[in-house]
Amino acid sequence: MIEVDPFSMSEPESLNRPSARIDTARILDAMRRTARIEREGLAALEDAFDERAVGVVSLLATLKGRLICAGVGKSGHVARKIAATLASTGTPAQYVHPAEASHGDLGMITSSDAVLALSKSGETRELGDLSAYCRRFGVPLIALTAGKDSTLAKASDHLLLIPDAPEAAAETRAPTTSTTLMMAYGDALAVALIEARGFTAADFATFHPGGTLGAAFLKAGDLMHDDMPLAEEGTLMADALIVMSAKGFGCVGITRGGKLTGIITDGDLRRHMSPDLTASPVETIMTANPKSVRPGDLAADALRLMTAGTHKILSVFVCDETGKPLGLLHIHDLLRAGLS
Repeated sequence: MIEVDPFSMSEPESLNRPSARIDTARILDAMRRTARIEREGLAALEDAFDERAVGVVSLLATLKGRLICAGVGKSGHVARKIAATLASTGTPAQYVHPAEASHGDLGMITSSDAVLALSKSGETRELGDLSAYCRRFGVPLIALTAGKDSTLAKASDHLLLIPDAPEAAAETRAPTTSTTLMMAYGDALAVALIEARGFTAADFATFHPGGTLGAAFLKAGDLMHDDMPLAEEGTLMADALIVMSAKGFGCVGITRGGKLTGIITDGDLRRHMSPDLTASPVETIMTANPKSVRPGDLAADALRLMTAGTHKILSVFVCDETGKPLGLLHIHDLLRAGLS
C-alpha cells in the first residue's frame, strides 16, 4: 500500500495559474450555464412533488418531538440550513452529524422524533448507524435522495426523491444542482408546514427577536415609552413647559377627559414665541388632532407615518381605540431597533 504524506503534496497546478488568463466570455458562459442547469433542475423538482411529500408534511405537522436533520459533506450543510429554517418557522428541528451520532450523539434522538437524512446517491456510509438506530427504536426515517433504489431509500419509512439532474460542474461533478434541489425541497417543506399550521407573522417574530427580521415585526407597543409627557387642556404653558422639559422628548401631549386632543412640539414653541407665551393655555398653542398609532401597529408603519410627507415628526403617541394615550414613540427608538 502506498502511503501519501498530505503535507508534502503540492497545490494543483490550476490554483497557480495567473488571473490574466481568465476569459471574460467563458466565465460569463459558465455562470449562465450553471443558472440554466439549476433552473431546469428546479423545474423538474416542481413536477416531482407527490403524495409522499404530503405524507411527510402530515407527519411533521403532528410530530411531538423534533426533526433531526443529518447529512455529510455538502448535504450536511444543506441539512443544517433546513433544520434552521424549520426551527425558525415553528417546526422544532436540529442538525446531528452522522459521524458524531455514531459516537454518542444518537442519544439525542428519541422515539418522539423523526430523522431526515440527506444523500444524493443514498449510499453515504456514515448514515448507516443512524439508519439502524431508527429501525431499532421505531424512529421515522425520511430519506431525501436522488437514488430511488439506494440503500438509504430502501431503509427509509418515507422517501422524498429529488430529480437525478446533472450537476452544473459536469467535469468534477461537484455538488451544485443536487444541493440546490435539496435546499429547495427543504424550503418547500417549511412553507407547506407554515400554511398547514397557520403560522403567522407574529409567530415568526417570536423566533426572530433580533436583526432586521426582528425589527420588521416589532410592534409600536414593544418600543413605546409608558412615562409620557401629558397635560390637560386648560393647563398654562408655563406648567406644560416644565413637563415637556422633564420628560425630554421635545413634546407634550394635550388631553381632554383622558383622550389625546393635541400635541405641542419644539416647532410649535418657535412658531408661537411671544412675551406672553407662558401665560397662554396649552390649547391655543397645540397642534390639534395629532397623528397617532395603535399599540398593535407595526413599528415600521409608525416610522413611515413619522417620515412621510414634507413635515417630518420626531414623536408620535400610541393610543387605544378610544384615543387614550398609552405611550410615546420617538424616532430614535425606531432607528435604534434597526428600522430604517
